[in-house]
Amino acid sequence: MGSPSSESGRFDNETQHQVTISQPFYLQKTHVTQGQWKRVMGNNPSYFENCGEDCPVEQVSWNDVQEFIRKLNANEGTDKYRLPTEAQWEYAARAGTTGARYGELDYIAWYGGNSGGKTHRVAQWLPNAWGLYDMLGNVWSWCRDWYGTYPSGSVTDPDGPSSGSDRVVRGGSWDVDAGYARAAFRYNYTRDNGGRRLGFRLLRTQ
Repeated sequence: MGSPSSESGRFDNETQHQVTISQPFYLQKTHVTQGQWKRVMGNNPSYFENCGEDCPVEQVSWNDVQEFIRKLNANEGTDKYRLPTEAQWEYAARAGTTGARYGELDYIAWYGGNSGGKTHRVAQWLPNAWGLYDMLGNVWSWCRDWYGTYPSGSVTDPDGPSSGSDRVVRGGSWDVDAGYARAAFRYNYTRDNGGRRLGFRLLRTQ
């Protein structure tokens, strides 16, 4: 997890370290769409509403996402849906790769160089080796963790810091430069920030 010092565009908060993921999980193959959000919540908060039901929902804060997850779990009579941890997100994004990206950027992601300044329907570019689309670009993905400094040693199933002021987002969005659309890049927003760049995808435990 993280990036080597030689990786182009690398930031200091990407300290490379060994992580073990010990428990299996499912990750949604696309971002949660506007249609999915409407079916659970009955509204559409998205700035790019005209993009259509198959576009990622955005303008959702971390707090908004927790309410979506609460309602979805209640509707399905389960407690298995949640956000991925930062480690689970990066593990899934890499899909066994070790470079900056799981493919050539212009074939896998909507970012500032090709998006035309807006979101697009999910699953239009090539997926990674595990069949996951848009792990980079289109909208940032909220993670469960508080944002903080990486551990310096090996860890198993990390949940991030025990407290903090911001939550982690990963993956980049429709307006980022190429250097931000990397598997190791990390960013952070306050929990109540619901900007037009922010979306998510669901994790389901077994």
